[in-house]
Amino acid sequence: MPASEPDWAKLTDAQWKERLSPEQYRVLRRKGTEPAFCGGYSTFKANGAGDYHCSGCGLRLFESSTAFNSGTGWPSFFQPVAGAVASEEDTSHGMRRVEVHCARCSGHLGHVFDDGPAPTGMRYCINAISLDFRARAQPGDAPRQATATFAAGCFWGVEALFRSLPGVIDAQVGYMGGITASPTYQDVCGGDTEHAEVCQVVYDPARISFAQLMVAFFENHDPTTPNRQGPDVGTQYRSAVFFHDDAQREQAIAYIAAIDGSSRLKRPIVTQVAKAATFWRAEEYHQRYAEKHGHGLCHRPHGIKLGDLLPQARQAAGQ
Repeated sequence: MPASEPDWAKLTDAQWKERLSPEQYRVLRRKGTEPAFCGGYSTFKANGAGDYHCSGCGLRLFESSTAFNSGTGWPSFFQPVAGAVASEEDTSHGMRRVEVHCARCSGHLGHVFDDGPAPTGMRYCINAISLDFRARAQPGDAPRQATATFAAGCFWGVEALFRSLPGVIDAQVGYMGGITASPTYQDVCGGDTEHAEVCQVVYDPARISFAQLMVAFFENHDPTTPNRQGPDVGTQYRSAVFFHDDAQREQAIAYIAAIDGSSRLKRPIVTQVAKAATFWRAEEYHQRYAEKHGHGLCHRPHGIKLGDLLPQARQAAGQ
């Protein structure tokens, strides 16, 4: 279950450092400026219909219909969502400008100038890293989002893995499959709650399938060791697929059977296939941990490719 909405105005500097990556913190909380024409700008140019939210607190700031190419190398908009963006005078760097920030969390966005296009004549020049794009479904579109939940040992590296996959919209770490409500990390580490450390993935089925997520899952941890991944031992480190519908369940069972039948792994798979239960979101300092601290995957890929077994699994699942 997601944590309750924090009081954004009262978050401490230390809490913001936990929530944000170092670059996000530099821009949003220290009023930094990212380089023009950076990777985030390239992504901005490729986005379609949708909305741009504050990457600090999630408030909807701009609609894609108000975006335009200003040639400056930063995302530009001629109008924000009503009441979402506040402004103040900025006299830093020996000039007078108007700085704009998120009206809810005060995160720095960029600056606004009066040289934009009609109908407003304004140019909101925004740091791409301050924005989180969320696609908007169009009439007749297939579902744009689906959810999958995996447990593969320490959830820091599992989250980093799934966030790296094209088509994954979001990933959060937490706890699932136990008997205790609102467990803390300390509770789960104690081994009495029966929860597993999990990564809950939101993905675009048009860009990446559940089956492809499973390939990444099984290729990047050891699914043959019960309650253990490398040096991490305990029920919280078990391997599990928590399915959200019958199709996911059938695909997981069929894929495990196909891998076992191939004899590519030295031992049989012990991955648990269980119905998704309440997702208890982990403490904020665990979210995007690898990104914040410059860590890679906690467990190395075992080097055995399993993707070519998907057709056999799909046939067995009747799909």
